[in-house]
Parts: sequence; structure tokens; C-alpha cells
Amino acid sequence: MGRIFERELKGILRADEDMLVRVTKTCDEHERKAYYRIRERPFMVIRGAGSLGIDIVAIRSDISLPIEVKSSVSDVLRFSRNEKLAIQAQEMMDDCRRVGLMPIYAFRYKRQRGDAWRIFTLDVGPINGRLKVVYSRLPKIAPSKEGNLIMRWHDGMPLSKFIDYIVTIYS
Repeated sequence: MGRIFERELKGILRADEDMLVRVTKTCDEHERKAYYRIRERPFMVIRGAGSLGIDIVAIRSDISLPIEVKSSVSDVLRFSRNEKLAIQAQEMMDDCRRVGLMPIYAFRYKRQRGDAWRIFTLDVGPINGRLKVVYSRLPKIAPSKEGNLIMRWHDGMPLSKFIDYIVTIYS
């Protein structure tokens, strides 16, 4: 099931026309216009293989985004309920800190009308260069009182807004 949403996000970031039409059917006009801005600066998107790794990597000449894709019928994803998620997040943080990249979590809320995607990052400390501005605007996945990560869909940045922002800032 997760592969469906990986393919969906890949199609969006590649500016695949059929995918953009499909995912924006229930979007309002503002969201639709923002989604279609990806056509100005599309990514080459590579799907990762195996578990405990990055699902997709979106790259262009000016930006690289390691992306982990999650989907749920619930609007809250608790990493404490699945040890694999917690390990995966820690490894992603460690790898991104080591090489100076901004990790991205893309959360697809199933059966949601309009812009069903939300974008988050992990708190990896200082990011340098042009990514610093993007990183500072993205919501961080928050830890619970017990220190376990929790991703709340409503706290994320809509994908349409993220696309509009990165196309603008990297133009």
C-alpha cells in the first residue's frame, strides 16, 4: 500500500501531468495552482529499495531531498508504536546530520479531500546554505513527553505550500 503513495509523490515531484490532474481533483484553486508550479522546476525522483532506508530522493541541480513517505487512515502517526519507525527516523537524522542534508517526511492522510499531503522535517540541528531557510520554515516532528516522535498531520506544511515555496525560493 505504501508504494502507491510513494509513486504518487514521485509523480507530483516529477511534474507528471496525469498525476497532477489526479491529485488536484479535490483541491481548491489555490492548492491546484501551487501544485502545478512544480512544472517550473521539476525534480528527478529516484525510489529507494528495501526497508529502513529512504523511500525516495528528489534531486535537481540546486537541491536534494531525502524523503520518507508515510500514510495512514489516522491523522496522527506515533513512532513509539513501531520500533522500526523509531530506528528509521534515528538513522535518517544521523545520516542527514553527517552530510548536511534536510530530511523530509511526507505524510499522506488517506481519504482526505483537497491537499492530502503534509511535509515535515526532523530536528537535525543547524543546516547551512539555502536549505537553512527552507529548514527553518518546515514543521519539525515533535517528540512526546516520553521522547517518542509523533507526527500530527494537521501540524505539517501542506505539500502545495511546500512546492510553491521551494519553486519561489530556488528560482
